[in-house]
Amino acid sequence: MRKLFGGLNLTWPKVIIFAIIAGLYTGFMAYLPQARDTSFADISITFEWWVLFGTIIIMNSKSNLDSALKCIVFFLISQPLVYLVQVPFSALGWGIFQYYKGWFIWTLLTFPMGFIGYYLKKDKWWGLCILVPVMLFVGYHYMGFLREVISFFPNHLLSTIFCAATIIIYSLFIFKDKKIVKACFIIALCILVGMTAVALLQGSNHYNTTLLVEGGELAAEFDDTYTAYLEDENFGKCDIVYEDNIEAYMVNVEFRKTGHTRLILESPDGTKKYYDLDVERHSYEIKESTENNG
Repeated sequence: MRKLFGGLNLTWPKVIIFAIIAGLYTGFMAYLPQARDTSFADISITFEWWVLFGTIIIMNSKSNLDSALKCIVFFLISQPLVYLVQVPFSALGWGIFQYYKGWFIWTLLTFPMGFIGYYLKKDKWWGLCILVPVMLFVGYHYMGFLREVISFFPNHLLSTIFCAATIIIYSLFIFKDKKIVKACFIIALCILVGMTAVALLQGSNHYNTTLLVEGGELAAEFDDTYTAYLEDENFGKCDIVYEDNIEAYMVNVEFRKTGHTRLILESPDGTKKYYDLDVERHSYEIKESTENNG
């Protein structure tokens, strides 16, 4: 592990190949439907992997300028590739590059971050002022992923473990001075404990949405005398509300779980209407069930 953070001969050709592989993999994971809402797709959305990549480049560079240039070139190659891979498959086509703007700004910032980050190699106490904010940044990602695990287990479990592991790894292998390493490790533990406490205090995440609209696509007929609930109550709870703007009743739901269940719409006389539900983290599919209706 120590070799990864200072023992590699990271030449320019290697940096370019590294960037191409990272960009292609990330673009593929962003497109792959099976990876949606999993740890494998997180690399296309959040920063934890890119922090690791940047840190590896910085720690294996030969000077401040070498570090800054290699960082910005790495991101100038990898990030556009992420979107280029998706162009043939996206309904937006080349328009998908509209989402690159934010990453381009971050790419520009990698130059000064790479330049300053190189000072970590000096192995001085003040290097903690550079590394601790990085660990806090990854810790914030850890907290977000942990809340997802608590809410929609096992979604993002691997990302949660990865963030925790890299925070510890940074604390143990960036510096060589044993006193600094010890202090950094204690700080890393405090970050993890603190972020875990925040995640637990904030509680689980929910997915709130509207399932049915009176007279909508599924031609559902109901009002506030009906009762709506999910066949498996672990998935969440439903409410029937009246929306003045559209002058119609709606079934709203708060999902707490992903998977398959059924929505049951029960009339005052006990007649039940069933709807099949496939719930994902940020979306769902609903259709009228062919069983038990009536």
